[in-house]
Amino acid sequence: QVQLVESGGGLVQAGGSLRLSCAASGRTLSSHIMGWFRQAPGKEREFVAAIRRTGGIEYADSVKGRFAISRDMAKATVSLQMNSLKPEDTAVYYCAAGLPGWDLSRGSVAYWGQGTQVTVSS
Repeated sequence: QVQLVESGGGLVQAGGSLRLSCAASGRTLSSHIMGWFRQAPGKEREFVAAIRRTGGIEYADSVKGRFAISRDMAKATVSLQMNSLKPEDTAVYYCAAGLPGWDLSRGSVAYWGQGTQVTVSS
């Protein structure tokens, strides 16, 4: 049983920063692709960022240049540093993991976290 637990969400003013973290437990996910999705009220869940075991990284166009994803293989964690936040970044952010070779940006997800709320005020 895999568990992904997010932390670090909260309320921040526009232009501010937040750092989200996701801790994986239950089995080793060191070879898995890890990433983040978000879902705003009334909208579909959307891809935000992903990082592969090899270090390959992909971002949604809406967050390029503002968000940075990283992972600590030893600690089995993945983080999302969010800078220059905008009100439109307000959403529940979900940690996600996929099997090696899967494409998270296409919604291929094997495991989900429970989500953490990020609210950006204007």
